Amino acid sequence: MPVVSVSLMNLPGTEAAVGWAGGHCLIADRPEGKAGGMGLGFNGAQLLALAIGGCFCNDLRHVAHRRGAAIASVAVKVHLTLEGEPLIATGADIAVQCALEDGSDPQALIDEARDGSMVGCSLPRGIPVRVSAGQGG
Repeated sequence: MPVVSVSLMNLPGTEAAVGWAGGHCLIADRPEGKAGGMGLGFNGAQLLALAIGGCFCNDLRHVAHRRGAAIASVAVKVHLTLEGEPLIATGADIAVQCALEDGSDPQALIDEARDGSMVGCSLPRGIPVRVSAGQGG
């Protein structure tokens, strides 16, 4: 079974965290002035919305390559609804604009990407999140 691991640590001189996987990194932070945040990076809700949209974009390209279709352009917007205390994500809406180079209707590709998106299919099913001290690294 595949496992994906990422690492995060404090960004020196801030209360933000830098996260990385392989050669890629990003900064997670709170908005400036909120709980020590400096607005240096994405907050958790933004990261979740980016994971939903980014996974969908990758899956759309995967489906297109498998079908031999060429995507001329794609634009995706994710609206993540948050509610409650503690604040939790209660829904996500993805708006997709996709044009194929041959001018054909991209709906079948969009539907297949939606049905096979790892993040998009995982969230509705829920996953356990376990937190323990002293196991990092």
